[in-house]
Amino acid sequence: MGSLALEVRAQHPSRCIVRTHSSQIPILGSPSSSGCLLDRLARCRQPRLVLSRHDRRSVAPPVFAQANSRPQGRGSSSEHRTNSTAGWLSTKHQRSLRHWVDDDSCTAGSNFYVEAMPNGWRDLINEQDLKITRASSVADAHVLRRKGHLKEQDRFIQFMIDLHKTHTPTEVMEKMERWIREHRHDPRRSKLKQMVPTVGEFYTSLGLTDALVEYDTFSHISQRRYVPPNFAEIRHILNISQVRASAENIQLLTFDADGTLYEDGHHFEQNNKMIKLINSLLRCNTHVAIVTAAGYPGEPERFEQRLAGLLQAFKETQLPPELCDRFFVMGGECNYLLRLTPTYRLEFVEEHKWRLPSMLLWGEEDVTNLLDDAEAILTSNATRLRLPVKVIRKERAVGIVPEQSTIYEVLEELTLTVQAQLESSIPFCAFNGGNDVFVDVGNKSLGLEALMTYLKCDPRSTLHVGDRFTDSGNDSAARTKCCILWVANPDETAFFIQMLLEDIRIRRQQPYIE
Repeated sequence: MGSLALEVRAQHPSRCIVRTHSSQIPILGSPSSSGCLLDRLARCRQPRLVLSRHDRRSVAPPVFAQANSRPQGRGSSSEHRTNSTAGWLSTKHQRSLRHWVDDDSCTAGSNFYVEAMPNGWRDLINEQDLKITRASSVADAHVLRRKGHLKEQDRFIQFMIDLHKTHTPTEVMEKMERWIREHRHDPRRSKLKQMVPTVGEFYTSLGLTDALVEYDTFSHISQRRYVPPNFAEIRHILNISQVRASAENIQLLTFDADGTLYEDGHHFEQNNKMIKLINSLLRCNTHVAIVTAAGYPGEPERFEQRLAGLLQAFKETQLPPELCDRFFVMGGECNYLLRLTPTYRLEFVEEHKWRLPSMLLWGEEDVTNLLDDAEAILTSNATRLRLPVKVIRKERAVGIVPEQSTIYEVLEELTLTVQAQLESSIPFCAFNGGNDVFVDVGNKSLGLEALMTYLKCDPRSTLHVGDRFTDSGNDSAARTKCCILWVANPDETAFFIQMLLEDIRIRRQQPYIE
């Protein structure tokens, strides 16, 4: 179907004309009061709007320069009436026009065409142009940038944010330090437990006041009068305090993969800045493990494909065999453990050597029933939400991948529905992967416990780094077993691991190696 060309002309503050090739469509009332011309057009069958210049006689500032101008009445010139059209648009639609119109091609008196094109909202969801360049330090706001609201949900952090309504930032951190110390001594009857019933354990003390002072040099939280700390800022302060607390006794450092070590949907490339940092951690006598939902039973080469850049770097730097022994991969949340061989390949560790006794009791029939029930819930609710999906079934997992573009909220709804409706005698993890929804047998809590037992590490000396600690994330289970760092992207991971390595170097008096 060909596109429909519409000419938009302003004739009067209360009347606009939409002219097609063959007819005129009057839009009565000012756009702001009648739902706005753009809204009217957006509700058409083909809602994507593209504005292009019609008159190329001269180049002048775009009409948005006159956004705050007012019509001068019936006697004003037609050119002024055209320029003041933006003044009748709401601020939201002025921004929309700025997005759709190329400033270089606008003229003050030009006419504009509105082309209705198919699948407008789908194209908007698929927009990939909003990319932020990588940064290298905390001074660049792109490194410690915020996530969307649904990815920033945590009752403990929200409690700290709410305290700022009646306390200064310093007072908040001093109180939280005191309440955390009390909570560590008596987790069941602590004041913090009463105020935040869902709060978990703290395996180390946290120097939140010192962390605030350090972070304040960048964010100036203590000097702000009208803007309290946001979710990301509180998360960063908690991360700084946890890094300082863990540096002295760290023995095992585990990482989520997608969104933590590399961007979602990507693999470990050779230019990844985390390669040098992982190498340095291994040389600091620290065990390093990647704990991921990806699971490939009997196929270590598929794990190797995901980590190809890292393994190639180990090979090129001739990582000593004793350091190879410190690197592991836990796949399928808790179902497959692999180790690094002296030839820089991955191989499975025998199950009886590392699995917890409770995991060895899982029967295949129970696993099959769990996955069958999970698949039924996922598919039925995808139908309810009118989302066509592709089902992916694995040995220890089942998931759905949308066959058309959707929004994060739909995946969140599917995840929380499975968590609420699925019942099983076997532990499971239902999580929103950002582009899919999966249900895995077991969870990262069991995976970390098994790995810590295998390597003889305790919760205080173990630190897990991940990006999905919300109720619908698969990292949240790790909080019950060890200390955590909550990051938003691979740049944040690199930043905090650099901080950790510097602290380790100072405390252990050994050089920082890259």
